[in-house]
Amino acid sequence: MASAQLLDSLVASEFEIEINGSKLTGIFRISNLVSLKFDETGKRHTPPFEIAKMVQRDVSSAFNIWLIESTNARSGSTRPTRDIVIKAVDDGLVTRTWTIKNAFLMEVRYSDFNVASFEMVEEVYTLGYEDIVEAFTA
Repeated sequence: MASAQLLDSLVASEFEIEINGSKLTGIFRISNLVSLKFDETGKRHTPPFEIAKMVQRDVSSAFNIWLIESTNARSGSTRPTRDIVIKAVDDGLVTRTWTIKNAFLMEVRYSDFNVASFEMVEEVYTLGYEDIVEAFTA
């Protein structure tokens, strides 16, 4: 008799995210995360990805501080960067992590302001980065 196999998969809604070690709240989704990409010459690429979150009023939140620093940065100056850790969680256990090194803001855009909508205003950050390291932790 063959033994039953357990289904090993992740649920997309179970994740955590940290910026420079601070756990974030209000994150709706992470899109276009690519951990490994090479071009035809074998050169590794780090394509941008997005983090969508609710707009938060707290000026001292990690994202708001980063946004303020980036907005205040002068053209031609060094962009403020952060290290980001994304954790996939399964039944309360972290199963995989992606550590994004020296991430920088490329774009911040907002969902529509609409008097007919009861949805939260969404803030979407497009992030570039220097490097990404994927680790299996479970």
